[in-house]
Amino acid sequence: MVEMTVDSVRFSRNQQRVVILKDQRDERYLLIWIGQAESTAIAHQLQGTSYPRPLTHDLLKSVITQMGGRVTNVTISELRQTTFHAYITIEVNGRTVQVDARPSDAIALAVRVKCPIYVAEAVLDAAAVVPEEVEGSPRKSGSSAPSADDLAVYRDFINNLDILDEFGKD
Repeated sequence: MVEMTVDSVRFSRNQQRVVILKDQRDERYLLIWIGQAESTAIAHQLQGTSYPRPLTHDLLKSVITQMGGRVTNVTISELRQTTFHAYITIEVNGRTVQVDARPSDAIALAVRVKCPIYVAEAVLDAAAVVPEEVEGSPRKSGSSAPSADDLAVYRDFINNLDILDEFGKD
């Protein structure tokens, strides 16, 4: 498992939302397309803004805490076809429970409870974007490098993204 941080939440001109996770050890990124509500929940938490009433992820945090549990981490565990799968690990009453979750919900909860976000190495091998690859440098040994054509779609998409936390500012 590789620990990641939320690098940013961005949106494209056609309002597609993406959360970008960054490997804490290497220069590689994982892009996960997410819904508007989840992108807003993540971005607002990262900005330190709050709502007068709890959002769904705030409610989930409160329920877990009130029941004596603690979120220890979230994990993006698999990539099946084009869908990422995740789980939330919770310690409660001396036992560890893993709860299936959408990655966007798991990440929104992780930024609230300030727990680590892990991604399986197999997921990164299949879907990570490495900036050097885009520039034509080879990928680290042991990994299969995608072609320049495969990466062009990511480069074009990223270059046309706006940072969500700048949305609506002059």
